[in-house]
Amino acid sequence: MKVSVIGTGYVGLVTGACFAEMGNDVICIDSDAEKIAGLKEGVVPIHEQGLGDIVHNNLTHGRLRFSTRIVEGIEHGEVNFIAVGTPSNRDGGADLSNVETVARSIGESLEGFKVVVTKSTVPVGTADHVTEIIRETLDKREAQADFAVVSNPEFLKEGVAVRDFMKPDRIILGGDDERAINLLRELYAPFNRNHERLIIMDAMSAELAKYAANSMLASKISFMNEMSQIAERLGADIESVRIGIGSDPRIGYDFIYAGCGYGGSCLPKDTRALYRIAASNGYHARMLAAVDAVNNEQKRVLAERVVSRFGSDLSKCNVALWGLAFKPDTDDMREASSRVIMETLWDHGAAIKAYDPVACNAVRDIYGERVDLQLYEDDPFEVLEGADCLVIATEWGEFRGIDLIKVRDAMSGNVVFDGRNIFSPEIAGQAGLEYYGIGRRKTV
Repeated sequence: MKVSVIGTGYVGLVTGACFAEMGNDVICIDSDAEKIAGLKEGVVPIHEQGLGDIVHNNLTHGRLRFSTRIVEGIEHGEVNFIAVGTPSNRDGGADLSNVETVARSIGESLEGFKVVVTKSTVPVGTADHVTEIIRETLDKREAQADFAVVSNPEFLKEGVAVRDFMKPDRIILGGDDERAINLLRELYAPFNRNHERLIIMDAMSAELAKYAANSMLASKISFMNEMSQIAERLGADIESVRIGIGSDPRIGYDFIYAGCGYGGSCLPKDTRALYRIAASNGYHARMLAAVDAVNNEQKRVLAERVVSRFGSDLSKCNVALWGLAFKPDTDDMREASSRVIMETLWDHGAAIKAYDPVACNAVRDIYGERVDLQLYEDDPFEVLEGADCLVIATEWGEFRGIDLIKVRDAMSGNVVFDGRNIFSPEIAGQAGLEYYGIGRRKTV
């Protein structure tokens, strides 16, 4: 099948590459000429496991192409996926300007019958909005082209997005045009062979399902972070609480880990956007507001503990930071907890040496070169030399089995602030570390 994907961010690039991997003829479109030039050479601009190999393989076999010409994509695709960014507005709502621009471009070039798929995370009612824009643009051209718009939200986790696309939990299609649904059913057939994963519904329900899913996950995280605050004040251990409640199958173990807050491009943005959608329809979503507020406060916990332990003037304090990306296996720094930690510590005069295996370039893009920030990506022990304390913001796998005695010996001080509860307080204490976790008993 001929497929066009407009937008080559996390969602668009993974979508295009994975459809090509299944034998489809795919062209990916983006207005960023530099990015497209790199992709034509097989240079993948994001860190995503397995994505580089798939892009290179399908470029080599001619199933995947890249272009800056949106007309070329629209003419090519039987199915046209809109996968452009929908960043947050100042009020927390989603900015649809990119989606609207693409919709107008489709209307200006549409011939025959085409399926238009909204893959971007968009407010409820966007499929209808896109339909109106395309129809109005066609009317101005006095064109007779036919089309159908379908909502097909993505449920990809950064770091394992390729795996999630290839082996999806569910494939939601929102629309009522049988021609479009049948065409997408055929397109998704290779990903749907083990058992039926397709869920067909109306477009508005599909759009709301995406926001509801991410808001539910965010709610679980913020709930556990709130419990961690209560546990600390009572002298309980949040890890024991987690195991106790996770054993209930109605709750489960996923997304109930206390930590220093969630980040990324999805959970924060989508929770706020759903709050704004509710407000614009006359409902004050108190729980969504609380979820976001708890998360914002939780991101400040580690830095505040450093200040509490070492004093407000940190000009003579050398801080080692392990982990910069908002989660492991990605270089995404959007709304990462590490950013709040660093910015707060800088406000108090601290100097930071930070280690992350893949996110250092992304940090340089944000902050540039600073005298109070040194970045390392080869060895986590490099940042420990001369450090008064170690702060852990990302739970990279390489940290889990690390020798804590070696950590203590490498530092000038012995204080560890573990924002992801990687280590056992007891083992950290036995190694001679003064250990502070999230919702855990400190050891001195």
